[in-house]
Amino acid sequence: MSGDAPAPEVLPLTDDALLGGRLQLLQPARGHRAGHDALLLAASVPATAHHVVDLGAGVGAAGLAVALRLPGARLHLIELDPATAELARRNAERQQPDVSARVSVVEADIAALARPGGPATPGPRAADAVLMNPPFNDPARHRISPSDRRALAHMAPDRALDDWVRAAERLLVPGGRLVLIHRPEALDTILATLSGRFGAVTIRPVHGRPEAPAIRVLVGAVKGRRTPPALLPGLLLADEEGRPTPQAEAVLRDGAGLA
Repeated sequence: MSGDAPAPEVLPLTDDALLGGRLQLLQPARGHRAGHDALLLAASVPATAHHVVDLGAGVGAAGLAVALRLPGARLHLIELDPATAELARRNAERQQPDVSARVSVVEADIAALARPGGPATPGPRAADAVLMNPPFNDPARHRISPSDRRALAHMAPDRALDDWVRAAERLLVPGGRLVLIHRPEALDTILATLSGRFGAVTIRPVHGRPEAPAIRVLVGAVKGRRTPPALLPGLLLADEEGRPTPQAEAVLRDGAGLA
């Protein structure tokens, strides 16, 4: 009938193993897919965290990796896209009961979470750690993906990072820690956006090969601190022969944390 609502989009899915098979993820076969970035981000969450919020959680890779590593932590996974949020719920439900019981998925807009009167769940000053993998590409400098979901995951103007940082500031307790992963060329924007809100910034470059420029930066910061930034030792993913380094194996396969 002409008045019927359109049928919901059916996404072709793959069932992928991360962390040496400990984390099974349903995710779209095309478009943005979880991988090393999510696991590196999860490894950067402090081992002392009790309530963790994953902003822009996607299908739940980073948040669920945190839940597996930190058996006492509660997780809120925040995702805007309803279909992707449903996959995050399904992925959480596939985990062992002691993990799935600690994970909640919330459909919410980051900009709304950044406002003082934003959503009640998770509430202000509710978390002691926030992790985020914000969209990397300013559409003014990059071609926009033909896939709507891929564009949503990857494309946002640099100024949109302000919403993400303000959301983290609202959600964190004083002294709570923010961790994010981004491209090295965004470092100036990241530091400027954190200024006045977060301090004790740590920057860990991630290198794909020896002698190669960094491909990512892992940035940590503490709400309300004024301590100057610190540059941490870099993380090398592979040696000259392309073999994973022991530290990369520990993080990406075994689920170890980064000190």
